[in-house]
Amino acid sequence: MDFRILGPVEARRDGDWIALSGSKVHTVLAAMLLAHGRVVSDSRLGALLWGWDPPVTASAQIYTYMSRLRKLLGDEVEIVRRQPGYILRAPGARIDIVEFERLDRLGRAALRERRYADAQALLTEALGWWRGPALSNVTEFLLEAELPQLEEARMLALENRIEADLALGMHEQVTAELTGLVAEHPVRERLRAQLMTALYRCDRQADALQTYYEGRKVLVEQLGVDPGEALGATYQAVLGGELGLRGAGAARGRSDVPNMLPAAEGEFIGRSAELSLLTARLAAETNRPRRLLVTGMAGVGKTALAVRAAEESSGHFPDGLLFVELCHPDGTPKDAGEVLVRLLRALGETGLDQSPPRALDRDELVRLYRARTSGKRLLVVLDDAVGDLQVAPLLPASPQAAVLITSRARLARVAGADTVALAPLDDDESLAMLVAAAGEERLRDDPDAADDLVAYCGGLPLALAVVGARLAARPSWPASRLADRLADPAERLAELSFGDLDVRRALLPSVRRMAAEGPPALGALAGAGTEPFSARDASVRLAMSEDEAERVLESLVDSALLDLSGLDAQGLPLYRCHELVLLYAASLTPEDPAAVGPVTSARRFPAAHDSATAVG
Repeated sequence: MDFRILGPVEARRDGDWIALSGSKVHTVLAAMLLAHGRVVSDSRLGALLWGWDPPVTASAQIYTYMSRLRKLLGDEVEIVRRQPGYILRAPGARIDIVEFERLDRLGRAALRERRYADAQALLTEALGWWRGPALSNVTEFLLEAELPQLEEARMLALENRIEADLALGMHEQVTAELTGLVAEHPVRERLRAQLMTALYRCDRQADALQTYYEGRKVLVEQLGVDPGEALGATYQAVLGGELGLRGAGAARGRSDVPNMLPAAEGEFIGRSAELSLLTARLAAETNRPRRLLVTGMAGVGKTALAVRAAEESSGHFPDGLLFVELCHPDGTPKDAGEVLVRLLRALGETGLDQSPPRALDRDELVRLYRARTSGKRLLVVLDDAVGDLQVAPLLPASPQAAVLITSRARLARVAGADTVALAPLDDDESLAMLVAAAGEERLRDDPDAADDLVAYCGGLPLALAVVGARLAARPSWPASRLADRLADPAERLAELSFGDLDVRRALLPSVRRMAAEGPPALGALAGAGTEPFSARDASVRLAMSEDEAERVLESLVDSALLDLSGLDAQGLPLYRCHELVLLYAASLTPEDPAAVGPVTSARRFPAAHDSATAVG
């Protein structure tokens, strides 16, 4: 059971929302969650529900709300009458305010102990529990009583996280954020002092002084006070040139530290659990090599997640962030020498321009790379790896370094515990992604069309990005126009293309990398629909034994073209194909360039069925 109050008050069981209706029920639940297992008196509940003038039937109405909550929350939650009120017990439940307070406490301790990287990671995770203004669907009386202290706790956590960022030398990254925060909270002196520090370290001394003068004026005019000790001391430090980086964060300010991460594209939506797992593993202090894998089908958002995790973990890697794409745009693997040369140039190796990359000895390049990475705290992001052999020469020599890999395939070099398998986004996240690209008002005006667009994209971020980009480029189009164009399954993949974004082209390398039997097998499964099926079911379509069919299906799973969908009643694996992959499979023919392998192998399978009904 999950409870959330750092945003709208919500309850969730096994990932499904529990329908709580009305501000009064939300208020009662929030009040008991905020009590942290203590009794909430009837008088307290009455004041939070009705203010200073509760009705004469207040006790009876509170009893009704409690009964309704017991019914909705089920046996996992116990609401007990204990004089003079009620108490809520939910053993094993996850409550966002409890998680926030725990991580905030640990983050503050790390900051006091000058473990800045740990503090940054803990406080970032703590702030991640906030989904917007807290308690946004309760009564005004509860909001007035509890919101100020919750907001103050959030602001203190934010200031502490920025303190850790600055200690790690991330002044350039936080300057824009601090500028907005100071504008929003002009009398918070610590934020203003932090902005002055960041500006000074960005060689903007005049702007740092101007920030102080503006703050002094605001404090005098609004509060009638002069700047406090912290802000005054920062002002003096700017004048005296005393705000340079020291200690662990100093390396972040060096101009020779490489940062090859690509710029983020659009708003990062969803994936909070996966992001927390990756950042926690990257933050772990260990002398063993860290190798993390993000896997999933084409277009599911592997690169976006890896880049975001690398950005949020940058403070742990003061010697640099490396990023390389291991495949060309058409999906063919890049030469190892070409990739090593790019990495070595970023690490400061000279003399590599004298010979074409392919003419250099690969063993010598590997030796140089190992020497350059020895003892370094680096994060290396290897994007779109084909397999273990391609990755092996690119692993740094330092045990303090970490490697974050994205691949459509599972890699033997990465343990299952360090593998994050991405599933498609859920409907709410998909809609949020479309709203971020096309605007909320436009989709709100036609909710049916918005729902259709979400359904046609199947939760695939690449497809959603195409739809969002097309809507943004055609502001005069209603959402229903694009939904109508996507409604025909036979035309959907053609419509899911815009500029460099193309779902069909993204799926092509997955098919090309399969063994010869893969494409015809995929084509034969095109009519299976999106419901889970077993190897026995597939053996009929593939005209082969169940064992042979399972081997073929597992190869499709390894190519990220099939998903494992659980077990059947006999404990045997069930498989499921994404609807857009089905549409692609239905279009495969022996003449298709993706359908590698001899045509004779395709003849051993029945012709692909028309999947329009199954998918559309």
